[in-house]
Amino acid sequence: MKRVIHQACKLRHYLIAFAGFLLPSSPSSSDVRSSGPIDTRRVRELFASPAKIAESGFLRREIAGRMHERLALVKIAPERILDLGCGEGADLDLLQGLYPAAELVGIDASPAMLHAMHSRQQQAMSSMNRLLAKWLPGRLGASNGVNARMVCGDFAQLPLAPGCTDLVWSNLALHWHPQPDLVFAEWRRVLRVDGLLMFSCFGPDTLREIRSAFAAIDTAAHALPFVDMHDFGDMLVNAGFSTPVMDMETITVTYESTDKLLAEVRAFGGNPLLTRRRGLIGRAAWQKGLVALEQFRGADGRIPLTFEVVYGHAFRPAARKTASGESIVRFDPRKK
Repeated sequence: MKRVIHQACKLRHYLIAFAGFLLPSSPSSSDVRSSGPIDTRRVRELFASPAKIAESGFLRREIAGRMHERLALVKIAPERILDLGCGEGADLDLLQGLYPAAELVGIDASPAMLHAMHSRQQQAMSSMNRLLAKWLPGRLGASNGVNARMVCGDFAQLPLAPGCTDLVWSNLALHWHPQPDLVFAEWRRVLRVDGLLMFSCFGPDTLREIRSAFAAIDTAAHALPFVDMHDFGDMLVNAGFSTPVMDMETITVTYESTDKLLAEVRAFGGNPLLTRRRGLIGRAAWQKGLVALEQFRGADGRIPLTFEVVYGHAFRPAARKTASGESIVRFDPRKK
């Protein structure tokens, strides 16, 4: 399938900090945007076949590389790293390369994805590689993700103890959950004090061409609404994270035909909304949608598909109050 990443343009940067910047007022829970009425069972079904989403892997790898560049600027030395929504585990190789001494844990709700991850690692681990990993630890042995463990579970209800990890990493997974504010609270729970959260997800302009074209057919939602970057920043503050940093960019991928574009939209996971259209679209209505998509074809003869990518990272601060509400005052004696 021939595709072209037409442009990658950084649009704006949003920073929330506790010193030097004004914090937004904390919204009530009713003010925080959700990701829409997502059917989580349908999400698991859509990701039950790794082969069906393989074509979308190119963008995941691109975004993982950009997250990796951001992570390399943060001075941390994590002992344990969680990759939440790890899929086939490709990001774990990047993380192991950056932190060769860290213990890696990949968590995904799809057994099929974890099986694919296990198979990929087994294929990469020849008997010679096992020997090298044993006697030459570090980057050489880590290149195959040999230290990664796999856990099948829901990243919104992790089967892990509080404060068990130093780094939570999640690439293009958060937007599949209907209540990201609750997810952030769970991710904070498993982070140690001063632990780092780094994530990426799609923003509101993602698939805007699909949304516009199929609005001509009916009023049903044909794509997720996706949460705005600024709402994510508010959610992080409300969940108890400190100094969250949010930024976003728009990536436009262009295609030769509507068939190839729509095939890739399905490869990205499709539409898991509870409000999605359940019946089949008639031939005339479907053709009307295709004609509307054709209207986006540019001077280069290709049809664009927009992805707004939101990046965020934040730290878990030390507690300021006890469980009973008493303030904690820390006193560090001056070293002689």
